[in-house]
Amino acid sequence: MSIHTPSPSEDSGGKTSHPSRRMFGRIAYGAIAVAAIGTATTYSVRAASAKGDLSSNLTLIAPAGAGGGWDGFAREAQQAMRVTRLANNAQVVNIPGAGGTIGLGKFSTMHGQADTLLATGTAMTGGIALNKSPVGFDNTTLLARVAEDYDVLIASADSPYDTIDDVIDAWKKDPKGFVWTGGSAGSVDHLTIAQLALLGDIPASDITYIPKSGGGEAIQTLLSGTTDFASCGFNEVSDQVEAGRVKAIGVAAPERVAGFEDVPTMSEQGYEVTLTNWRGWLGAPDITGEESAQLLEILQKTRDSAEWKDALERNKWTDVWLTGEEFAEFIKEDTSRVEKLLKELGL
Repeated sequence: MSIHTPSPSEDSGGKTSHPSRRMFGRIAYGAIAVAAIGTATTYSVRAASAKGDLSSNLTLIAPAGAGGGWDGFAREAQQAMRVTRLANNAQVVNIPGAGGTIGLGKFSTMHGQADTLLATGTAMTGGIALNKSPVGFDNTTLLARVAEDYDVLIASADSPYDTIDDVIDAWKKDPKGFVWTGGSAGSVDHLTIAQLALLGDIPASDITYIPKSGGGEAIQTLLSGTTDFASCGFNEVSDQVEAGRVKAIGVAAPERVAGFEDVPTMSEQGYEVTLTNWRGWLGAPDITGEESAQLLEILQKTRDSAEWKDALERNKWTDVWLTGEEFAEFIKEDTSRVEKLLKELGL
């Protein structure tokens, strides 16, 4: 599978069907983690004993940069906690890098710090596998899966393709010639494309993929003709779909998205793409059962608040609350599914 990064001399307006370089997503975890952990000490991630009332102070770690999906998720939770006074002083700290595993690496050293939570989700599942992370979910305390959103397959507004069948039929004729884009290598965007390819009997290793930092950049590649299709979170591109700048061909959701009922799901078009971009929270390692219960109560009340329900609607997220053994089992299944797709992609 080709993952293409355009060179400075490449014409951004020209179509690139045969990428010149291959990138396999391997990241020097140790060196980056050391740098990130050193930088993180300058933030106000408290090393308090976390005894007593945890709602007095909470740190929410978004293991990604400002403006990304995890950052938005953490800040929506922060706002809901503040408005409802579930946490008197909730702050967000960003520790970006390596599919969330730099933040995870830092978090895994925060033994017993119950006043700190780490945002997690599908991207971290992929990041752990893709980057061969020395730490994983087992080095944390599982708390809750909270919400998920769905990817949508988009093309330029004047694209000749209107259905998933149209896309698959043309893709089969020239598997490597069609150029796709979305988030980073191994992201849910990338994995959604891989799952669609496999359902269409197209080898995932034949996918030509140009990773981008978000939906905005992906749309620009479509409009310039650099790529043919993009897979992005619906909330990232819904305004552009509504404005008619891009065409939505199918959404990887169990049912049509509210407000966009004219966009069919991939499933109803015969392609059961089941991968979702879930998000949730992890607790620090070695916290007590009492502390874990207290954190779950705060998260549950946040989830039940009117402010959080408004956040779900605005971001086109779906409530998928899951805790305890069911959440642990879900993590195992998600890990297995993601690892299988990454193997199919040759990553």
